[in-house]
Amino acid sequence: MKEKILIIEDEEELVKGLKLNLVFEGYEVIWAMDGEEGLNKALKEAPDLILLDIMLPKKDGLDVCRELRQRNVTIPIVMLTAKGEEVDKVVGLEIGADDYITKPFSVRELMARVKAHLRRGKKEEKSVPSVYRFNDVEIDFIHFKVKRSGIEFDLTSLEVEILKYFVAHRGEVVTRDTLLDKIWGYESYPSTRTIDNHILKLRKKLEEDPAQAKYIFSVYGEGYRFMGGL
Repeated sequence: MKEKILIIEDEEELVKGLKLNLVFEGYEVIWAMDGEEGLNKALKEAPDLILLDIMLPKKDGLDVCRELRQRNVTIPIVMLTAKGEEVDKVVGLEIGADDYITKPFSVRELMARVKAHLRRGKKEEKSVPSVYRFNDVEIDFIHFKVKRSGIEFDLTSLEVEILKYFVAHRGEVVTRDTLLDKIWGYESYPSTRTIDNHILKLRKKLEEDPAQAKYIFSVYGEGYRFMGGL
């Protein structure tokens, strides 16, 4: 069965180009030209991945992303942002987007992102239980939840995969390059700041005091070490 991609974008020529390339790569493609239609299709059509523009009529992309996550929809979401929308990128990641790509982008780069996110969703990290508990923290990998001291937080699909890798390699130093390769699925990425943003979000959910980390430690010049459960 073909994997289904939903494009939510109001630039007709861009939609045509994306559709042409995605179909050529073997995907089924559906699309919407505004945020309201896109949200409805995301809920009804159950796509495997969403390409979501930020600037949309009727309902902007940030609102669409936020509402999908509030409804516990865990489909990978790749935000399409205009050059210079740095604030929107950060907000998008905070409300549950898995990735972003800045216009204008190359078809090759976009396809790498799409393939990586779809492939990541199929991987099963060995030696990782469906629910992982340590101290006052409980990570539910099945339902994309983390509970700390009785307070529940939602996890994005990307956060789940990062945590799975950390749990499987707890106590080890995990470099940023390793995360790019194992989680994103390719070695080249626009900025390692994106990884750091995701780690910052995870600390806010796992740590009592993110500024004084007890579970996800920074290793200067290398990456991170996860110590939860050790």
